[in-house]
Amino acid sequence: MKLENGTQVFVKPYQEQDAKEIVQLIIRNFREVNVKDYGEKVIEQIVATHDVKWFQGIAEYANIYVFWNEGKIVGVGAISSFWGSLTESILLTVFVLPELHGQKIGSYIIDILESDELFLRAKRIEIPASITAVEFYRKKGYDYKNGLKELDNEHHYRLEKFRNV
Repeated sequence: MKLENGTQVFVKPYQEQDAKEIVQLIIRNFREVNVKDYGEKVIEQIVATHDVKWFQGIAEYANIYVFWNEGKIVGVGAISSFWGSLTESILLTVFVLPELHGQKIGSYIIDILESDELFLRAKRIEIPASITAVEFYRKKGYDYKNGLKELDNEHHYRLEKFRNV
């Protein structure tokens, strides 16, 4: 994928040595972007639980894609089976460097996740969406789970998409 400035974004499978840089990218999003919707107190509570060990735990059960530009990680996205289901999946940890928001990298991440085998076999795909990102996911075809626009106990809207498989 080419950015507006002409540079390329490449996707690679996750490697364990990527975890620290990915977590830094995620925390930057929390502190620079999501803070506007959640406030500093909530964000710092979230940051406290999102460390390298947390991310490595996700890597044990999810397919993670890492997006690179000029030798640095500019985005990440993951997909997993939804609680072991063969017909449901869940998108996780979709983040883009804050300074690159609005350059279509997020859409590219979703496109890659939607080409993964776990997406292609699923009849239903769920995503826990932050307040900040909910409209982005809705533009990508996800809607409120069971039609309910309400935050869960993790401060997410639960969105879903159905597919004919």
